[in-house]
Amino acid sequence: DYEKTGKQIGHLYLPHSVTRSAYGNIAIPVCVVKNGSGPTILLMAGNHGDEYEGQIVLTRLVRSVDPGAVQGRLIILPAINLPAAMAGARVSPLDQGNLNRSFPGDPAGGPTSRIAHYLYTVIFPMCDGMHDLHSGGSSLDYMPFASIRLSGRPEHDGKLMAALEAFAPPIGLVWAYDIETSLAQGAANDLGLVNLGGEFGGRGAVSLDGIGIIEQGMPRFLDHFGVMELPGDAPAPPETGLMQVRDRDYYVLAPEAGLFEPSVRLGDTVGAGQPAGQVHFVDNPGRPAVPCHFKADGMVICQRAMGRVERGDCLFHLATDLEG
Repeated sequence: DYEKTGKQIGHLYLPHSVTRSAYGNIAIPVCVVKNGSGPTILLMAGNHGDEYEGQIVLTRLVRSVDPGAVQGRLIILPAINLPAAMAGARVSPLDQGNLNRSFPGDPAGGPTSRIAHYLYTVIFPMCDGMHDLHSGGSSLDYMPFASIRLSGRPEHDGKLMAALEAFAPPIGLVWAYDIETSLAQGAANDLGLVNLGGEFGGRGAVSLDGIGIIEQGMPRFLDHFGVMELPGDAPAPPETGLMQVRDRDYYVLAPEAGLFEPSVRLGDTVGAGQPAGQVHFVDNPGRPAVPCHFKADGMVICQRAMGRVERGDCLFHLATDLEG
């Protein structure tokens, strides 16, 4: 009951009929905390199941949040794509659906598409703000950051930037291209919902730095919307370095299938034309390795975590200082 005062911990039941369970359901965990009047904020993790920092932080928040400290409503979904989260996989094992490429969803589609449709038609419209917590998953490693995706609407984009600055991560990233509404953040923008995302780790591991950034920034984010007051003894926020991913030239993709040897490390500053690494062919060792190069200047903010690659896999992507 989204309108009930107090703290409720339960499940959203998604009907899923299979051979072993004709009237089966996927029980997606949800916590709703409501007190008095005020805005509604959605906190969501497990959009991709192998991205763990947000799942841990929101699971802890479900246990610890005091309803008396809330002014308005919190909706917490710590494992929104539950089948993927339980499998530790980016996509759902039930339909291979990538929730973050499934919006606005389809009520007659597979489980992943139906989750997206419920979020888009029921949850998002009742919310004023959202934070969708991600990381690089099993295949990528990221320098932790919180992010916004520009909508192309100056007034809305100004609200996005204000929320990012309130969260105050060490790196605030602006995805400044590809206004894509199949993503959760793009869909939220489409509905006018002020939202943040972020990549808080990767390699299929759990980043303590990423957890720390989320836990330090979330009280500031909630205070920004007036849902929970920032404690008086809260530490001063760190200075945020604003960066951007401007276009596709910021990415390096694998030119061939093989074993990738990087030439740079996460966090390095690189230049256009600089070698990014080379692909080796261990099944044909007499064949020369195929090099790949950066197409732009910037800082390496993302690196592939896996050695084996297929043509088209993302090996790196860059970020540069946000242009005024």
